[in-house]
Amino acid sequence: MKEVKSPKKPLIYYYATVLIVLLLFNLIITPMLQEAQVTEVDYGTFMRMIEEKDIGLVEISQNQIVFTDKSKENLYKTGVMNDMTLTERLYESSAVFSSGISETTSPLMSFFLTGILPLLIFFGLGQYMSKRLMEQMGGKDALTFGMGGSKTGKIYVQSTEGIHFDDVAGEDEAKESLQEIVDYLHNPEKYTEVGASMPKGLLLVGPPGTGKTMLAKAVAGEAHVPFFSISGSEFVQMFVGMGASKVRDLFAQAKEKAPCIVFIDEIDTIGKKRDGQLGGNDEREQTLNQLLTEMDGFEGNNGVIILAATNRPESLDPALTRPGRFDRRVPVELPDLAGREAILKVHARKIHLSDDANLHTIARMASGASGAELANMINEAALRAVRNGRTVVTQADLEESVEVVIAGYQKKNAVLSDEEKHVVAYHEIGHALVAALQSHSAPVQKITIIPRTSGALGYTLQVEQGDKYLMSKEELENKIATLTAGRSAEEVVYGMVSTGASNDIEQATKIARAMITRYGMNDAFDMVALETVTNQYLGGDTSLACSPQTQREIDEKVVALVKAQHEKARKLLSDNRALLDKLAQFLYEKETITGEEFMKIVEEDGVLQKGEHC
Repeated sequence: MKEVKSPKKPLIYYYATVLIVLLLFNLIITPMLQEAQVTEVDYGTFMRMIEEKDIGLVEISQNQIVFTDKSKENLYKTGVMNDMTLTERLYESSAVFSSGISETTSPLMSFFLTGILPLLIFFGLGQYMSKRLMEQMGGKDALTFGMGGSKTGKIYVQSTEGIHFDDVAGEDEAKESLQEIVDYLHNPEKYTEVGASMPKGLLLVGPPGTGKTMLAKAVAGEAHVPFFSISGSEFVQMFVGMGASKVRDLFAQAKEKAPCIVFIDEIDTIGKKRDGQLGGNDEREQTLNQLLTEMDGFEGNNGVIILAATNRPESLDPALTRPGRFDRRVPVELPDLAGREAILKVHARKIHLSDDANLHTIARMASGASGAELANMINEAALRAVRNGRTVVTQADLEESVEVVIAGYQKKNAVLSDEEKHVVAYHEIGHALVAALQSHSAPVQKITIIPRTSGALGYTLQVEQGDKYLMSKEELENKIATLTAGRSAEEVVYGMVSTGASNDIEQATKIARAMITRYGMNDAFDMVALETVTNQYLGGDTSLACSPQTQREIDEKVVALVKAQHEKARKLLSDNRALLDKLAQFLYEKETITGEEFMKIVEEDGVLQKGEHC
């Protein structure tokens, strides 16, 4: 059972407490203490002391008389009587009339009560407040008033339910690099005997969802050493100097716990290149400078190994990524076919699969998917099984989950008119038929005209038999022709164009432009790079690096390339119009057909020999 912690009180609560205590002290406690020093006597004693001239200071008020003896060491009080000659007798006894006699009577006691005692109380409360604030803020300076965030670092508590390397699949090279770090922490003598030293820092780079943070957690599960985890955004503070202070605090804790591992997620938040422009983020640069100093300063961080993750390695400062700080860059790329299948098997452990489930086929269908997307596919398949009232996940559930992640859910309420349904059927069959009629094209896996929540009215799914790392000029041209085939089918059959080809046009143009500007697949420009990728792992944004005149020529070449493939697709469909009509009618009636059904009709027509394309 979890302990229920009392809520943290704001700082103003403690200051209000101090003020109230001081106010009560001055209004109640101090008068009571002073009152305890006064001796009450009767009026006769007062008269006798006057006659003996033993009165030092005297104060007469409406309801009492306060006086001291001649030595002024003892304080007395008595009641007031109707004595008309009292003032004369006091004067004759050499008494001194005074106001505020209670404050001036005992200087030492008064100094203690009004000076020393309040300071002691204030100091005690201050110590208590500081202790409570340090507990609440995890050791931060109390003068920051808790502004600016949470604790500097979190230590992952070792648990048998933690993440280990066995739970991470598809990234064998990254696991090998990190396993070496874990082995060094367990057996440092094995490396020191050879004279080898471990890298001080490892930088995990790759697209989102590939498992960089999970790999870091796996290191925590395997290393059995203190593991500090912090995000780069936690260093960014509203107060100048707070980010640098957090860096110092983090490394101070790490040095105390060495050997240990420090993981900084999204390090590009504070590690961006220093451009030197006016108006820059001085706080971020101060934080970066402090991080550089801590990672490779005069004081060594023996036993402290730093892991960091980022999606934007090109934006990091060169001083941060140089050897001596981050000695090794570990790419965590999108998994290949074998990696995707291994990832699917890891996530499939927690669900019940039917005997017909084939994860290899799903891995082929999910080409280009990240580890996070593959995990989502497995979960979507399990949810679909639950919705259908089953306790096991079938192959159909897995295949549908791939389509859900790629194109969204089926739109149950979207009803196409009969004419629109025919147009969409011809559009999708156009894609599939041109792909089948060309060599070096991926086989068709599925064709559907059921609308999806992504906005697609239908789609044609092509699946490669294996991973392809290189694509020839012919393959890229065939891909452009396949993308333009949907519009070509509309033109051949209806003699008109629709808005359904917008995404096809975008993809075809992107491939054609890359062929000319980046791949050197045009004789006019030969092997000249006219475009650079500025964001490799986050969308692959590009920027042209050429003159306006060259840009105009590039546009002309792109238009000519797409137009040529468009004409090729249109000719292929015109030459096979009967087969196009037959396939479109079949798809119109069934709404969804498999690649096997599609190829069976194509082979029956005699256009292709059996097994020629598959």
